[in-house]
Amino acid sequence: MELQKLLSGMRKAVTDYKMIKNGDRIAVGLSGGKDSVTLLKLLASYKRFAPEQFDLIAITVDISFTGKTTDFAPLQKLCDDLDVPLYIEKTEIGEIIFDVRKETNPCALCSKMRKGALYNKAVALNFNKVALGHHRDDMLDTLLLSLFYEGRLSTFAPKSYLDRTNLTMIRPMMYLRECDINAYAKGNLPIVKSCCPANQNTKREEIKDIIRDLQQKIPNVREMMFTALTHPERYNLFDKYIDQIDTIL
Repeated sequence: MELQKLLSGMRKAVTDYKMIKNGDRIAVGLSGGKDSVTLLKLLASYKRFAPEQFDLIAITVDISFTGKTTDFAPLQKLCDDLDVPLYIEKTEIGEIIFDVRKETNPCALCSKMRKGALYNKAVALNFNKVALGHHRDDMLDTLLLSLFYEGRLSTFAPKSYLDRTNLTMIRPMMYLRECDINAYAKGNLPIVKSCCPANQNTKREEIKDIIRDLQQKIPNVREMMFTALTHPERYNLFDKYIDQIDTIL
């Protein structure tokens, strides 16, 4: 996978949803996984030719799992090579979730706390936008997670305003497929493996397995799901008919 192809997909998302404006100060949430390092590389590359002028930094939230340390040196080198400042925010999230609260389903709380730490650091540094590395497969997985486990049709937004922090959150890779991100990141970018005890054993992984099973029978199932999400004119659920009830013979 070539960088240019990924850049083209990201630029389309940035343009379609007006994610970046002149004068923006954007903080990338850099976990060290393939998605976040790819996002940082793409935004740093885009910054060189973008019509918008914006500042860019990376923020890594150190979750600090008890008895385990994470080597962030590869991320520091990546940021140095890209000329992007890196800030590492140390927290006690891992200890709180696994040692104090002993959460059996830790992912939702961990995500909330990590985002909180990321947002607070971005605000403290006077940045107005936070960029997260979610891609199109994440959007579809979240849709099915919400449907199966919460009984609602919902997924995350490409861009949203966080009124409590006065930040705007953007997801520039929303058009990119996970397989393409994997193909580029492997061998090109440093990946810092997660020390999380729950890694690879989550509801989200179960959803991925379900979709893989579906793909055996419907090879383009992810493409069809994404098309349904991004083409609102195809939306056709009960609420559309509420205003029509009295006019239907």
